[in-house]
Amino acid sequence: MSEKSLIQARRLRREFTVAEGRAGLLGSIKSLFSSKSSVIHAVDDISFSIESGEFVGYVGENGAGKSTTIKMLTGILTPTSGQAMVDGIVPYEERVKNAFNIGVVFGQRSQLWWDLPVSDSFDLLRAIYRIPGQNYSANLAELSSWLELGPLMKMPVRKLSLGQRMRCDLAAALLHAPKVMFLDEPTIGLDIIAKDNVRRFLKKINQERGVTIILTTHDMDDIEALCNRIIIIDKGKIAWDGDTGRLKDEHMKGKILEVEFHGDDPGQVALPGLSPFKREASKQWLRYSGDGGAGLNEVISALFANYCVKDLSIHAPKVADVVKAIYRQGEGRGEVGP
Repeated sequence: MSEKSLIQARRLRREFTVAEGRAGLLGSIKSLFSSKSSVIHAVDDISFSIESGEFVGYVGENGAGKSTTIKMLTGILTPTSGQAMVDGIVPYEERVKNAFNIGVVFGQRSQLWWDLPVSDSFDLLRAIYRIPGQNYSANLAELSSWLELGPLMKMPVRKLSLGQRMRCDLAAALLHAPKVMFLDEPTIGLDIIAKDNVRRFLKKINQERGVTIILTTHDMDDIEALCNRIIIIDKGKIAWDGDTGRLKDEHMKGKILEVEFHGDDPGQVALPGLSPFKREASKQWLRYSGDGGAGLNEVISALFANYCVKDLSIHAPKVADVVKAIYRQGEGRGEVGP
């Protein structure tokens, strides 16, 4: 782990003590006099470092420990043990100082004032972060141009659509020019066009401003479109940390063949080099790994020669499929497909 890394997590642990209730009226009465509790290991001895300018996807199922990690890095929670540092600052020890270095956007929450015009919310944030007037004007002008905020500035926040509010929230998080942005489900609920606009903007600030971005999301299309690196957390531990492309190469090699057959279901396809894993009416999904020695063209030729194929599509594995495969392996359930 580099001592010069912008973000560092060293053997972070966070435990929560949860009271165990007893069923029924008698159980409730007993709980008044003697209660039982259990310890939940939300984050369990994780370490990683993130360099300046990286765009990292931090991925996990609900309850895996994503939000707990982010709360420690933003200073909201103090770890049970271990240490976190963001730009040389221990965030939970120097919360205010850390806040000046980071921007945070939660897809389900807003830092804008509901009944005020957007411009008034921005002015309040300018005062909170003590942004010099010249810096504020230049920064706001650039963000407004990139996010097309002009027509929205005088509108009350409560009248904005979800996509419009997200654009304003992104600008609000960047007004003080933070080095790091933490994004939690920034595209949740957005339509296709709004999602694309948000993704293009995030790429722009990462590449042109050098803002380091940590993205937590359940939308694997966001990860695939934006992140060069992915950290997968499972039950409080890191299950994978590395290049997004290498993740697919190592955990789901080959291609997926989506085949539609003429007429009735021909039964399960049995050809060397192909592994069926899903069937639906006259369609089958087959995995080609290349391990059998036959090339993809040979396998496809054999498929057409032995079956009445109506249509064929070839897909590269998606990050979502790989993440599911890693979780299934962790549960001892083997490999899965889409």
